[in-house]
Amino acid sequence: MGKKDELATIVGKERVLTDQAILEGFQSDSSLVSGEAPECVVQPRSLEDVQWLVRLANEKGWPLLPCSSSDGPRFGGDTVPKVAGAVIVDLSQMNSILRVDKRNKVAMVEPGVTFGELIREVDKEGLRVEMPMMPKKEKSVLASLLEREPTTAPKYNWDACDPMCCLELILGTGDMFRTGNAAGPGTLEEQWAAGQAQKVAMGPAQTDMGRIMQGAQGTMGIATWATIKLELKPELRKGFFVAADRPEGLMDFTYKLLWRKLPDVCLLLNNVDLAAIYGADPAGLPPWVLVYSISGLEHLPEERLRYLEEDVAEIAEAFQVEPMQYVAGLSADRLVDIITKPSGETYWKLGPTGGCQDLFFLTTLDQTPGFVEVLEAEAEAQGFSRDKLGTYIQPIRHGTGCHLEFNLMVDPRLPEEVEQVGALFESAAQKCMDKGGFFSRPYGSLADRVYEKCPDTVSALKKVKGILDPQGIMNPGKLCFS
Repeated sequence: MGKKDELATIVGKERVLTDQAILEGFQSDSSLVSGEAPECVVQPRSLEDVQWLVRLANEKGWPLLPCSSSDGPRFGGDTVPKVAGAVIVDLSQMNSILRVDKRNKVAMVEPGVTFGELIREVDKEGLRVEMPMMPKKEKSVLASLLEREPTTAPKYNWDACDPMCCLELILGTGDMFRTGNAAGPGTLEEQWAAGQAQKVAMGPAQTDMGRIMQGAQGTMGIATWATIKLELKPELRKGFFVAADRPEGLMDFTYKLLWRKLPDVCLLLNNVDLAAIYGADPAGLPPWVLVYSISGLEHLPEERLRYLEEDVAEIAEAFQVEPMQYVAGLSADRLVDIITKPSGETYWKLGPTGGCQDLFFLTTLDQTPGFVEVLEAEAEAQGFSRDKLGTYIQPIRHGTGCHLEFNLMVDPRLPEEVEQVGALFESAAQKCMDKGGFFSRPYGSLADRVYEKCPDTVSALKKVKGILDPQGIMNPGKLCFS
């Protein structure tokens, strides 16, 4: 019996995909990473399907790559096989919202659930999803949680793993494991009857397996559901811009706002990213804007909105900046509405030129202007147009750190432009690394450079990998597991 026939005994013949166009779609992605085409794509529909697939792969030595769907666009290269004969485990058919708990503000979702689907469901309960800025229309909630993608509201971001809570996992051994207080005692139904909500991420006992799974790019196992923290949906919301010629002109004001925990949405954009998001001409926009929103919740929303606006105005006067609801004809209310929803049919990063290479890492807000200067200088030295260099600064953990992201816009149909962006990405990444940028989620070629700086971490991770995936079948060749 061949590989495809054996896989069909688990998921059914119609859920083993061998269409050449689908397979070639996994050979590269929108971030210009390329590799091997997979041998086939399988679509499990249940925990049991996934468990049997992993056990069969262990028996046969087949490489498995978990993926939230067969549809693009995809970025980062984590779903591009590095070895031949790989099987893509497409989890899009596991798309149930298993539970929404309004009292505890938490939802349980399978890996195929998108942000749009979850937003529609929790909206009925008066809740909202804290999510990354304008995720792809098809973006899996669970995949985003596992990748530690930053959310747009730093006041609700207490820890690096937020807003993820608990996970149900099929480890590389084929064993099922639940993290946090989902581990028990009792079944999930018994826990729910006792008032539990699978919201405590750490556990069982002193283990914290969820942190090992986050950022692992599918090299340790496959998640079959996750719980995510929710927040109350605002009754009223008001957006504002603060414009500046350089990002350093916005830092002190932003720090003060976050220290006081006044805004909900809070992020900074240069004119290139602002134009791409809003659909405007970057030439007519201010070079930099701080975008933030304040909101009124269920009780006395007008009064809350009024005193928040007065508090912000007092801080703005002290720092000599001017919050505005409109800038260059753009509405802050509309922008906040756009960035807190999934992207449209065309992902916003692909709109200007059709392709985008992201360079991102963690730092602190006060260090971001220095990194911006590095990228601008490197782009100028290599002849890369400033009009194609987008920058997005997302404060995290109440402003104690930030996600700094450079979006290198590229036309993938022009080989010389692709080559230029690839060279700029490599050189700029090295300069940012040397300057102290912390690459907590290294993809592709960056992984080797990141991990070679910390051999002790590599040694520890390989020991963990040997326990959770002793046959090395899970996404082989990624991170430090070459």
